[in-house]
Amino acid sequence: MNGDWTEAEVGDFLRSRRARIRPEEVGLPAHGRRRVPGLRREEVAQLAGVSVDYYIRLEQGRGTSVSDAVLDSVARVLRLDETEQAYLRTVARPRRQRKQPAGPSRVRPGVQLLLDAMEHSPAFVLGRRMDVLAWNALGDAVNGFSRLAPAERNVARLVFLDPAGRELYPEWHAVAAQTVAHLRVNAGRYAADPELCALVGELSVRSEDFRRLWADHEVRECAYGVKKVRHPVAGLLTLPYETMTTPTDPEQTIVAYTPEPGSETAERLALLGSWATV
Repeated sequence: MNGDWTEAEVGDFLRSRRARIRPEEVGLPAHGRRRVPGLRREEVAQLAGVSVDYYIRLEQGRGTSVSDAVLDSVARVLRLDETEQAYLRTVARPRRQRKQPAGPSRVRPGVQLLLDAMEHSPAFVLGRRMDVLAWNALGDAVNGFSRLAPAERNVARLVFLDPAGRELYPEWHAVAAQTVAHLRVNAGRYAADPELCALVGELSVRSEDFRRLWADHEVRECAYGVKKVRHPVAGLLTLPYETMTTPTDPEQTIVAYTPEPGSETAERLALLGSWATV
């Protein structure tokens, strides 16, 4: 995951977004033979108000000095959302990054105390590679992190490489797509991280589903939502979740499941929590 990767990625990303838009949607004639779906490069350049050569250089990863105004115009033409716009800026103008040290990140003791204080909410901490760095008792009771080998405590590995992942998530396809979209955001943000590069490579080699989803170039921040978990003891759990970035380490994210008080899921979690403390 280095400069060569970001040069290729910006082109792949822009081409994937061009392919989503039909010419008639932006007021262009749809007739005529087209070799590729969606907009041509010349059409994007015209609509964005830049020269064709300039836009081609951008798709080739040679537009590292491109201005915000140009990127905003391209984003408008391609109808990028806020996360996609931020991702385009990241891969179009990659910052020089030092290689990140190997080994797991450390969670401060105060963060662990915060997790432990959340007695009614399953909670855990994710690192930039979606490694599970810490958890509370209920988070472990739901996800079984402590039963996994340290190297396997990774959400992406669990989803794509562990057969139990498909049993754990009844809406597996939605979870898988969300996982890849979030991992791609971090892959662009931390392009100099060799372990993140290795994780993407391993998942690409070992999982056909991951390869297919990675090729879609979807990017998405998973700040909140609802996840369903099929627990072997507690049964089906419907778990709204919220995420919080720790101020002292923006690469670490606290994920907390927040079931509705009095709901069936809350009752099942309470029972699960009582079993976990026995």
